[in-house]
Amino acid sequence: MTATVTVSHVEKRYRAVRALRDVSFELLPGRLSALVGHNGAGKTTLIKLMLGLIRAEHGDIRVLGEDPAAGEFSARRLLGYLPENVAFNAALTGRETLAFYARLKQIAPATAWPLLERVGLAPAADRKVGTYSKGMRQRLGLAQALLGRPRVLLLDEPTTGLDPALRQTFYEILDELRDDGATVLISSHALNELEDRAEHVLIMNRGVLAAQGTMSELRKISQLPIRVAIELADSGPVPDWMNGPHDPAAPGHVLLVADDAQKMMLLRTAADDPRVRNIEIAAPTLDELYAHFLNLQEPAA
Repeated sequence: MTATVTVSHVEKRYRAVRALRDVSFELLPGRLSALVGHNGAGKTTLIKLMLGLIRAEHGDIRVLGEDPAAGEFSARRLLGYLPENVAFNAALTGRETLAFYARLKQIAPATAWPLLERVGLAPAADRKVGTYSKGMRQRLGLAQALLGRPRVLLLDEPTTGLDPALRQTFYEILDELRDDGATVLISSHALNELEDRAEHVLIMNRGVLAAQGTMSELRKISQLPIRVAIELADSGPVPDWMNGPHDPAAPGHVLLVADDAQKMMLLRTAADDPRVRNIEIAAPTLDELYAHFLNLQEPAA
C-alpha cells in the first residue's frame, strides 16, 4: 500500500531549539493514526510541515506525492486541517464562514451545507460566529476541515470543547472518512479516547520519535506485563498455579504475565479450576505505554 504521507529523517530548528530530530514515519490510506506527546514534543511542528506552512532544515516530506512546502502544491485542496485553537471572523455567520472556505478549496458552497447538519450546527448556521460558544466554533472548524472529501485529514486536539455526544459523532465521521480511504492523523492529549480507535500510534518526546506502531506492536516492544485479575469463589488457600508474580499495588489477586502466550496458559489453567468465579484482563494502556517510552528515552536524551 502506497503511503499518502512520508516523513524521512526530518529535522527542524527554531534558533537554539531542536524542535524535531531525525523523525521518520509513514501514514497510510484508510488508517487512523494518533500523534501523542507532551507540549513542546514537536507534534504541531510536524503538522505544520505536512501542511507546507514551514520548511524543514533537513530531510524530506511528501504529502500525496508532493512537497507541501513547494510553491505549487496542487494536493493542498485534498487536505483537511483543524488547528487546536480555531479562529474565525466573528462578523460572519457559520454558513458564510463555510462558504468562504469552500471557495478557497474551489468547491461549490452549497455542497458544504450538509456538513453543518452533520456537526450539529444547522440551527445556528445563520447566526454570527461571534455568538458561538467554544464548542460551536470547534464544530465549525471540524466542518471546514471536512470540506471537499479530504484524502489527508490533520487534526490538532480536535475534541477540545466538544460534549460527549458530539465526540461520538466526531469519531463516527472519522470512521466514515477512514473507511473511504482517507488518511487521518489526530494529535491529542486525550489518550483514553484514542486507545481503542488508533490503528497506528506515534509517540513524540522532545523532538524525537520515541516509538511507533500498532497498540499490539507497542505492547510487545515495551514488554510491559499484562494484568490478569482473578476472583475466587471463597477465601480459602490460593491455588499453586496463582503463585506467580503479582501486582503489589492492586487489591485482590492480580497476576502479572509477560506476554500473550503466558496469558493464554494462565487462562486455560484458571478455566479448569472450579473456584474461579471471574477473570478480568488488562493489557498495558496507551497512557502506560506513553510513560514507558518517555522514561526509556530520558537517559539517552
